[in-house]
Amino acid sequence: MKYGLLLYDDPANANDFGTPEMDAEMQQWFAFTEELTNAGKNLGGEALNPVETATTVRVRDGKTVTVDGPFAETKETLGGFYIIEAENLDEAIAWAAKIPSAPTGSVEIRPIMEFDG
Repeated sequence: MKYGLLLYDDPANANDFGTPEMDAEMQQWFAFTEELTNAGKNLGGEALNPVETATTVRVRDGKTVTVDGPFAETKETLGGFYIIEAENLDEAIAWAAKIPSAPTGSVEIRPIMEFDG
């Protein structure tokens, strides 16, 4: 079964690019991604730019309205995602627990809908 692992964290936990802390954190992310890929479970994923770069679109009464930023004000923001293949929810949970940001943020697991035809 395919699952989406949605990665949420407080942007205040992010390290600045080019710092030793960020370099060490990125090595953790690369190691996790390599482990997931070597296990044949990685179907894709991406890191997202900061929430300040987001645009929200709504259509109301036939008019398109755009707003800078995310749909909702929250402390934790969506920072990226993985799409994985897992036998069941327990396996998806085990992979989610290995994600480097799990100790400071949260990982939402969602089964991916599959449509016939």
